[in-house]
Amino acid sequence: MTTTDIEHVDELRLLEAEAVHIIREVAAELQRPVLLFSAGKDSIVLLRLAEKAFRRGGERSDGKSTSPLPFPVLHVDTGHNFDEVIDFRDRRTTGIGHKLIVGSVQETIDSGRVADPGPGASRNRQQTRTLLDALEAGGFDAAFGGARRDEERARAKERILSFRDEFGQWDPRAQRPEPWSLYNGRIRKGEQVRVFPLSNWTEIDIWRYIELENLELPSIYFAHEREVFERDGILLAVSEYTRPTGAETSAVEWVRYRTVGDLTITGAVRSTATTIEQVIGEISSATVSERGETRADDRTSVAAMEDRKREGYF
Repeated sequence: MTTTDIEHVDELRLLEAEAVHIIREVAAELQRPVLLFSAGKDSIVLLRLAEKAFRRGGERSDGKSTSPLPFPVLHVDTGHNFDEVIDFRDRRTTGIGHKLIVGSVQETIDSGRVADPGPGASRNRQQTRTLLDALEAGGFDAAFGGARRDEERARAKERILSFRDEFGQWDPRAQRPEPWSLYNGRIRKGEQVRVFPLSNWTEIDIWRYIELENLELPSIYFAHEREVFERDGILLAVSEYTRPTGAETSAVEWVRYRTVGDLTITGAVRSTATTIEQVIGEISSATVSERGETRADDRTSVAAMEDRKREGYF
Protein backbone atom coordinates (compact mmCIF):
# COMPACT_ATOMS: atom_id res chain seq x y z
CA MET A 1 0.00 0.00 0.00
CA THR A 2 1.28 3.45 -0.85
CA THR A 3 -1.20 6.29 -0.38
CA THR A 4 -3.29 4.71 2.38
CA ASP A 5 -1.02 4.70 5.43
CA ILE A 6 -1.67 3.11 8.83
CA GLU A 7 -3.48 6.17 10.22
CA HIS A 8 -5.85 6.21 7.27
CA VAL A 9 -6.42 2.45 7.56
CA ASP A 10 -7.68 2.90 11.12
CA GLU A 11 -10.03 5.69 10.00
CA LEU A 12 -11.32 3.58 7.10
CA ARG A 13 -11.98 0.58 9.35
CA LEU A 14 -14.04 2.82 11.66
CA LEU A 15 -16.07 4.08 8.70
CA GLU A 16 -16.43 0.50 7.49
CA ALA A 17 -17.68 -0.68 10.88
CA GLU A 18 -20.24 2.14 11.03
CA ALA A 19 -21.54 1.36 7.54
CA VAL A 20 -21.77 -2.38 8.18
CA HIS A 21 -23.66 -1.68 11.41
CA ILE A 22 -26.16 0.54 9.54
CA ILE A 23 -26.72 -2.06 6.82
CA ARG A 24 -27.34 -4.82 9.37
CA GLU A 25 -29.66 -2.66 11.49
CA VAL A 26 -31.82 -1.71 8.52
CA ALA A 27 -31.92 -5.24 7.15
CA ALA A 28 -33.08 -6.47 10.58
CA GLU A 29 -35.73 -3.77 11.08
CA LEU A 30 -37.22 -3.40 7.59
CA GLN A 31 -38.98 -6.11 5.63
CA ARG A 32 -37.82 -5.70 2.01
CA PRO A 33 -34.52 -3.87 1.49
CA VAL A 34 -32.81 -3.40 -1.86
CA LEU A 35 -29.37 -2.01 -2.77
CA LEU A 36 -29.15 0.63 -5.52
CA PHE A 37 -26.16 -0.04 -7.76
CA SER A 38 -25.01 2.29 -10.53
CA ALA A 39 -21.60 0.59 -10.95
CA GLY A 40 -20.05 3.89 -9.86
CA LYS A 41 -17.28 4.03 -7.28
CA ASP A 42 -19.58 4.77 -4.32
CA SER A 43 -22.02 1.97 -5.08
CA ILE A 44 -19.08 -0.40 -5.64
CA VAL A 45 -17.85 0.39 -2.11
CA LEU A 46 -21.41 0.05 -0.78
CA LEU A 47 -21.80 -3.37 -2.40
CA ARG A 48 -18.52 -4.47 -0.85
CA LEU A 49 -19.70 -3.32 2.59
CA ALA A 50 -23.02 -5.15 2.18
CA GLU A 51 -21.12 -8.33 1.29
CA LYS A 52 -19.06 -7.92 4.45
CA ALA A 53 -22.21 -7.34 6.52
CA PHE A 54 -23.67 -10.68 5.41
CA ARG A 55 -20.55 -12.71 4.74
CA ARG A 56 -21.79 -16.26 5.16
CA GLY A 57 -19.63 -18.26 2.80
CA GLY A 58 -16.22 -16.66 3.27
CA GLU A 59 -14.33 -14.91 0.50
CA ARG A 60 -12.85 -15.80 -2.84
CA SER A 61 -9.22 -15.18 -3.68
CA ASP A 62 -10.16 -11.75 -5.12
CA GLY A 63 -11.80 -10.70 -1.82
CA LYS A 64 -15.39 -10.94 -3.05
CA SER A 65 -18.07 -12.81 -1.15
CA THR A 66 -18.82 -16.39 -2.12
CA SER A 67 -22.53 -16.08 -1.27
CA PRO A 68 -25.22 -13.76 -2.66
CA LEU A 69 -26.76 -10.94 -0.63
CA PRO A 70 -30.06 -11.59 1.21
CA PHE A 71 -31.64 -8.78 -0.84
CA PRO A 72 -31.51 -7.81 -4.54
CA VAL A 73 -29.47 -5.17 -6.31
CA LEU A 74 -31.33 -2.54 -8.38
CA HIS A 75 -29.96 -0.46 -11.25
CA VAL A 76 -32.00 2.33 -12.87
CA ASP A 77 -30.86 2.27 -16.49
CA THR A 78 -31.36 5.56 -18.36
CA GLY A 79 -30.34 3.96 -21.64
CA HIS A 80 -27.61 6.60 -21.96
CA ASN A 81 -24.88 4.73 -20.13
CA PHE A 82 -21.19 4.23 -20.76
CA ASP A 83 -20.63 0.75 -22.22
CA GLU A 84 -17.76 0.13 -19.80
CA VAL A 85 -20.07 0.74 -16.85
CA ILE A 86 -22.82 -1.63 -18.01
CA ASP A 87 -20.28 -4.38 -18.71
CA PHE A 88 -18.82 -3.92 -15.24
CA ARG A 89 -22.30 -3.88 -13.63
CA ASP A 90 -23.20 -7.27 -15.06
CA ARG A 91 -19.85 -8.83 -14.24
CA ARG A 92 -19.73 -7.51 -10.68
CA THR A 93 -23.28 -8.46 -9.66
CA THR A 94 -24.47 -11.56 -11.51
CA GLY A 95 -20.97 -13.01 -11.53
CA ILE A 96 -21.20 -13.30 -7.74
CA GLY A 97 -24.77 -14.58 -7.77
CA HIS A 98 -26.49 -11.41 -6.56
CA LYS A 99 -29.98 -10.89 -7.93
CA LEU A 100 -29.88 -7.92 -10.31
CA ILE A 101 -33.04 -5.96 -11.12
CA VAL A 102 -32.83 -3.41 -13.94
CA GLY A 103 -35.37 -0.61 -14.08
CA SER A 104 -35.48 0.75 -17.63
CA VAL A 105 -36.20 4.43 -18.23
CA GLN A 106 -36.86 3.59 -21.89
CA GLU A 107 -39.63 1.19 -20.83
CA THR A 108 -41.07 3.89 -18.58
CA ILE A 109 -41.12 6.27 -21.57
CA ASP A 110 -42.60 3.61 -23.89
CA SER A 111 -45.39 2.91 -21.41
CA GLY A 112 -46.34 6.59 -21.30
CA ARG A 113 -45.48 6.99 -17.63
CA VAL A 114 -43.16 9.92 -18.47
CA ALA A 115 -42.59 12.06 -21.52
CA ASP A 116 -39.65 11.42 -23.81
CA PRO A 117 -37.26 14.39 -23.34
CA GLY A 118 -36.05 13.94 -26.90
CA PRO A 119 -32.90 12.64 -28.63
CA GLY A 120 -29.73 13.49 -26.76
CA ALA A 121 -31.57 15.11 -23.85
CA SER A 122 -30.90 14.14 -20.24
CA ARG A 123 -33.18 11.49 -18.76
CA ASN A 124 -32.26 12.34 -15.20
CA ARG A 125 -35.73 13.53 -14.19
CA GLN A 126 -37.40 10.61 -15.97
CA GLN A 127 -35.43 8.08 -13.93
CA THR A 128 -37.22 9.21 -10.76
CA ARG A 129 -40.44 7.65 -12.06
CA THR A 130 -38.58 4.48 -13.04
CA LEU A 131 -37.05 4.24 -9.58
CA LEU A 132 -40.37 4.74 -7.77
CA ASP A 133 -42.10 2.18 -10.02
CA ALA A 134 -39.32 -0.38 -9.40
CA LEU A 135 -39.51 0.12 -5.63
CA GLU A 136 -43.28 -0.28 -5.69
CA ALA A 137 -43.19 -3.34 -7.96
CA GLY A 138 -40.69 -5.05 -5.67
CA GLY A 139 -42.49 -4.06 -2.49
CA PHE A 140 -39.24 -2.57 -1.21
CA ASP A 141 -39.49 -0.49 1.97
CA ALA A 142 -35.78 0.35 2.28
CA ALA A 143 -33.25 1.23 -0.39
CA PHE A 144 -29.52 1.46 0.31
CA GLY A 145 -27.63 4.08 -1.68
CA GLY A 146 -24.09 5.38 -1.94
CA ALA A 147 -24.76 9.10 -1.52
CA ARG A 148 -22.32 11.10 0.63
CA ARG A 149 -22.85 14.38 2.47
CA ASP A 150 -19.77 16.01 0.96
CA GLU A 151 -21.09 15.66 -2.60
CA GLU A 152 -23.79 18.32 -2.66
CA ARG A 153 -25.66 20.68 -0.32
CA ALA A 154 -29.01 18.84 -0.51
CA ARG A 155 -27.32 15.56 0.39
CA ALA A 156 -25.62 17.29 3.30
CA LYS A 157 -29.09 18.01 4.74
CA GLU A 158 -30.15 14.37 4.79
CA ARG A 159 -29.84 12.00 7.70
CA ILE A 160 -28.45 8.49 7.30
CA LEU A 161 -32.05 7.21 7.29
CA SER A 162 -34.01 9.45 4.93
CA PHE A 163 -37.74 8.90 5.16
CA ARG A 164 -40.04 9.17 2.15
CA ASP A 165 -43.82 9.33 2.15
CA GLU A 166 -46.18 7.00 0.28
CA PHE A 167 -45.37 8.90 -2.93
CA GLY A 168 -41.61 8.50 -2.46
CA GLN A 169 -41.19 12.20 -1.76
CA TRP A 170 -38.78 13.77 0.73
CA ASP A 171 -39.54 16.56 3.17
CA PRO A 172 -36.26 17.96 4.56
CA ARG A 173 -38.16 19.51 7.50
CA ALA A 174 -39.54 16.14 8.64
CA GLN A 175 -36.37 14.23 9.43
CA ARG A 176 -35.83 12.14 12.53
CA PRO A 177 -33.00 12.74 15.01
CA GLU A 178 -30.21 10.14 15.09
CA PRO A 179 -28.50 10.65 18.48
CA TRP A 180 -25.60 8.36 19.37
CA SER A 181 -26.00 6.46 16.08
CA LEU A 182 -29.45 5.23 17.09
CA TYR A 183 -31.70 4.76 14.07
CA ASN A 184 -35.49 4.60 14.16
CA GLY A 185 -36.60 2.77 11.04
CA ARG A 186 -40.26 2.37 11.90
CA ILE A 187 -42.53 3.38 9.03
CA ARG A 188 -46.19 3.19 8.10
CA LYS A 189 -47.44 1.00 5.26
CA GLY A 190 -46.54 2.51 1.91
CA GLU A 191 -43.70 4.65 3.23
CA GLN A 192 -40.06 4.05 2.33
CA VAL A 193 -36.63 4.66 3.79
CA ARG A 194 -33.59 5.63 1.75
CA VAL A 195 -30.46 4.57 3.63
CA PHE A 196 -27.03 6.16 3.19
CA PRO A 197 -24.32 4.14 4.98
CA LEU A 198 -21.61 6.24 3.28
CA SER A 199 -22.94 9.58 4.52
CA ASN A 200 -19.85 10.31 6.63
CA TRP A 201 -17.35 9.29 3.94
CA THR A 202 -15.53 11.71 1.62
CA GLU A 203 -14.39 11.21 -1.96
CA ILE A 204 -10.85 10.55 -0.75
CA ASP A 205 -12.14 8.02 1.80
CA ILE A 206 -13.86 6.17 -1.03
CA TRP A 207 -10.68 6.02 -3.11
CA ARG A 208 -8.52 5.01 -0.16
CA TYR A 209 -10.96 2.21 0.67
CA ILE A 210 -10.89 1.06 -2.96
CA GLU A 211 -7.11 0.91 -2.66
CA LEU A 212 -7.24 -0.84 0.72
CA GLU A 213 -9.70 -3.49 -0.46
CA ASN A 214 -8.21 -3.77 -3.96
CA LEU A 215 -11.63 -3.20 -5.53
CA GLU A 216 -12.12 -3.32 -9.28
CA LEU A 217 -13.55 -0.24 -11.01
CA PRO A 218 -14.85 0.52 -14.50
CA SER A 219 -11.94 1.63 -16.65
CA ILE A 220 -13.39 5.14 -17.23
CA TYR A 221 -12.32 6.12 -13.69
CA PHE A 222 -8.71 6.18 -14.89
CA ALA A 223 -7.08 8.36 -17.52
CA HIS A 224 -7.65 7.26 -21.10
CA GLU A 225 -7.96 8.82 -24.53
CA ARG A 226 -11.50 9.85 -25.52
CA GLU A 227 -13.07 12.19 -28.03
CA VAL A 228 -14.69 15.01 -26.06
CA PHE A 229 -16.07 18.51 -26.55
CA GLU A 230 -16.70 21.34 -24.12
CA ARG A 231 -20.20 22.61 -23.34
CA ASP A 232 -20.90 25.10 -20.55
CA GLY A 233 -17.52 24.34 -19.00
CA ILE A 234 -18.05 20.56 -18.96
CA LEU A 235 -16.19 18.02 -21.10
CA LEU A 236 -18.77 15.69 -22.64
CA ALA A 237 -17.95 12.51 -24.56
CA VAL A 238 -18.82 12.34 -28.23
CA SER A 239 -21.41 9.57 -28.57
CA GLU A 240 -24.63 8.71 -30.39
CA TYR A 241 -26.45 10.88 -27.82
CA THR A 242 -24.05 13.82 -27.46
CA ARG A 243 -22.32 15.61 -30.31
CA PRO A 244 -20.86 19.09 -30.81
CA THR A 245 -23.29 21.68 -32.13
CA GLY A 246 -22.81 25.17 -33.46
CA ALA A 247 -19.32 26.46 -32.77
CA GLU A 248 -18.44 23.50 -30.51
CA THR A 249 -15.55 21.33 -31.69
CA SER A 250 -14.33 17.94 -30.53
CA ALA A 251 -10.83 16.65 -29.88
CA VAL A 252 -9.23 13.50 -28.53
CA GLU A 253 -7.87 14.18 -25.04
CA TRP A 254 -6.60 12.31 -22.00
CA VAL A 255 -9.47 12.31 -19.49
CA ARG A 256 -11.01 10.36 -16.66
CA TYR A 257 -14.35 10.45 -14.87
CA ARG A 258 -14.86 11.39 -11.23
CA THR A 259 -18.47 10.22 -11.17
CA VAL A 260 -20.65 7.93 -13.28
CA GLY A 261 -24.07 8.80 -14.64
CA ASP A 262 -26.09 9.51 -17.76
CA LEU A 263 -23.41 10.29 -20.36
CA THR A 264 -25.45 13.23 -21.71
CA ILE A 265 -24.81 15.17 -18.48
CA THR A 266 -21.70 13.53 -16.99
CA GLY A 267 -18.47 15.35 -17.76
CA ALA A 268 -14.90 14.16 -17.78
CA VAL A 269 -11.87 15.89 -16.30
CA ARG A 270 -8.53 16.26 -18.04
CA SER A 271 -6.15 13.86 -16.35
CA THR A 272 -3.10 11.65 -16.71
CA ALA A 273 -3.86 9.62 -13.57
CA THR A 274 -3.78 5.93 -14.47
CA THR A 275 -3.38 4.53 -10.94
CA ILE A 276 -5.31 4.88 -7.70
CA GLU A 277 -2.35 6.64 -6.08
CA GLN A 278 -2.30 9.23 -8.87
CA VAL A 279 -6.09 9.72 -8.70
CA ILE A 280 -5.89 10.34 -4.94
CA GLY A 281 -3.13 12.87 -5.57
CA GLU A 282 -5.37 14.76 -8.03
CA ILE A 283 -8.37 14.69 -5.70
CA SER A 284 -6.29 15.97 -2.81
CA SER A 285 -5.60 19.17 -4.72
CA ALA A 286 -9.12 19.58 -6.16
CA THR A 287 -11.18 22.54 -4.95
CA VAL A 288 -14.55 21.48 -6.44
CA SER A 289 -16.58 18.37 -5.57
CA GLU A 290 -17.01 15.70 -8.23
CA ARG A 291 -20.66 16.60 -8.82
CA GLY A 292 -19.93 20.31 -8.91
CA GLU A 293 -17.20 19.83 -11.49
CA THR A 294 -18.72 17.18 -13.74
CA ARG A 295 -22.53 16.99 -13.45
CA ALA A 296 -24.52 19.34 -15.69
CA ASP A 297 -27.83 18.39 -14.01
CA ASP A 298 -26.68 20.01 -10.75
CA ARG A 299 -26.04 23.33 -12.52
CA THR A 300 -29.62 24.04 -13.61
CA SER A 301 -30.19 25.86 -10.29
CA VAL A 302 -28.68 26.06 -6.81
CA ALA A 303 -31.50 23.82 -5.57
CA ALA A 304 -31.52 21.36 -8.49
CA MET A 305 -30.68 18.27 -6.43
CA GLU A 306 -33.07 19.18 -3.60
CA ASP A 307 -35.90 19.74 -6.07
CA ARG A 308 -35.35 16.28 -7.57
CA LYS A 309 -35.16 14.69 -4.13
CA ARG A 310 -38.49 16.23 -3.14
CA GLU A 311 -39.98 14.53 -6.20
CA GLY A 312 -38.60 11.13 -5.23
CA TYR A 313 -35.08 11.10 -6.70
CA PHE A 314 -32.62 9.11 -4.66
